[in-house]
Amino acid sequence: MKRPKLRKASKRLSCHKRYKIQKKIREHHRKVRKEAKKRGHRKPKKDPGIPGAAPFKEQLLREAEQRKQRLEELKQKQKLNRQKEHEKRRKLEATKSADTIKEKTEGKESSGKSKGNTKKLLNKNSKNSFCRELMKVLEASDVVLEVLDARDPMGCRCPQLEQAVTCSGGNKKLLLVLNKIDLVPKDNVEKWLNCLKKEFPTVAFKSATMMKDKTMQVQVTKRHGRIDFSESSQYFGSKCLSKLLQEYGKTQDKAIQVGVVGFPNVGKSSIINSLKGKRACNVGLTRGVTKSIQAVHLDKQTKMLDSPSIIADPSNSALALALRSIIDPEGSVPADVLEGVNAIINHCSKQQVMMHYNIPDFRDPEEFLSLLAHKRGMLKRGAVPDIENAAKLVLCDWTGARIKYYSQPPGFQKLPPYLTEQKIAEMQEGFNLNNLEQENRNTVQALKHPSPASSIAFQSAGMTNGIIEENKVIEEESEWQDMETSKEEEEEEFTESDDDEDDMEDDGDGDDDDVKEESQAEVTRKAKPGKQQTNPTDSKEQRAENEHSRSLSFSLDKPVDEDDAYDFNTDYV
Repeated sequence: MKRPKLRKASKRLSCHKRYKIQKKIREHHRKVRKEAKKRGHRKPKKDPGIPGAAPFKEQLLREAEQRKQRLEELKQKQKLNRQKEHEKRRKLEATKSADTIKEKTEGKESSGKSKGNTKKLLNKNSKNSFCRELMKVLEASDVVLEVLDARDPMGCRCPQLEQAVTCSGGNKKLLLVLNKIDLVPKDNVEKWLNCLKKEFPTVAFKSATMMKDKTMQVQVTKRHGRIDFSESSQYFGSKCLSKLLQEYGKTQDKAIQVGVVGFPNVGKSSIINSLKGKRACNVGLTRGVTKSIQAVHLDKQTKMLDSPSIIADPSNSALALALRSIIDPEGSVPADVLEGVNAIINHCSKQQVMMHYNIPDFRDPEEFLSLLAHKRGMLKRGAVPDIENAAKLVLCDWTGARIKYYSQPPGFQKLPPYLTEQKIAEMQEGFNLNNLEQENRNTVQALKHPSPASSIAFQSAGMTNGIIEENKVIEEESEWQDMETSKEEEEEEFTESDDDEDDMEDDGDGDDDDVKEESQAEVTRKAKPGKQQTNPTDSKEQRAENEHSRSLSFSLDKPVDEDDAYDFNTDYV
């Protein structure tokens, strides 16, 4: 038998109960009002506002709205100033804590080893340490691999580095590694290989992409259990490069050290990982991941040395600094990022950029960034395009491996002043160039290249000057510090001037009630004739605003004899 459903309890009340509850509530409210009256709290009178029959009502309301907007802007300014002060205090506290820690460590009598470690930790991210580590790699290396981005090989060449290697007293060799050849059309790769091999032995290379795991998916031969580089689908040219280094090591009858150098994001660490067959060095999309020497043994005869990136000289063009600078776009100054993006857009084909980003025609780089920001949904408050974030996005695309662009080799090739025919012959000595050319041809044929139509034509800015000597970096850093101190002084002056503006506003606790009451009171307030005294602490902007509001404000107490009195006999349309 089916069990009958139980009825839910009704929420209805009897009238007696309901009226009793309402009575109790009324008594409670009455009691609260009586106590408030005893304490002296009275209900604030409502502002009646402007009567409907008052003349120039719309003008008064407009002025009230403008005052309200000004008050809101002042409130926002005060909020920003408070945030700046908070950040300043936090920075000061951080520096104080760092100074106290430093004093403690210096005060303690510890061994020289611990002191050396603290110094290394403190100076790890500085440009001096980058130069120091790079010079160590150059001094310790028998063969130096200068890694070039195939999209702009000439822009990745550093004349200071090449001169330091070629003019060194020891028997050092310099090899060029043309990396990322899969991002460039096939004809362009062949042209660059023919151009670069006239100066230094050049290896075509496609390094392994960044992997999540610490191992690579490589094919292992059944007999010997060795990694077969040629049959791997992830990287190309590793067999040619390893064979070239092994043959050179045999001619020297000793174990050789190979230093890998180059500008940021050209793929130095990725080349070592590809040669080793596993993730031996840290790699990343951000610039300057490698901050110190990393030694990786390929075999008994070959040892690879990964080095920090070369520092680009500030005297380079904006294009070279945008693509070859160590500074990360996320932390760099927005003005520098915008300048770099402007240089990039001006040095490439406009139609191809429009096709790649799928945006309409634009007149200048700023319009291009605003269109891109609208397309990607990068909008600030009020649907204003976020140009700075769009510029950072474009810069990350161009320094990473997302955009396939290519540059043409120079038509007339002139040797740099540090290279002579004798030097070129010395650099090519000990390498089998015929075998190298054949291997390069096989590597280019095995890869799938993009078509010129889908790539962006790019005008290279030429060789990029780099800083290798540590003394030059110290001078630049001292200048940079002077600039920073001047900037801080300007910011302090700006905050002092802004503090005067903030005196007009409320205590800044975030309540809008005071602002509303003030704006309503100003609407109904009657302006008295005569000059009003100005506050000497007010800024120029506030005084100008006060004078403007006084000129626009309408007084209901003015006599009829004045010129601006309302004439009821005239019909105003």
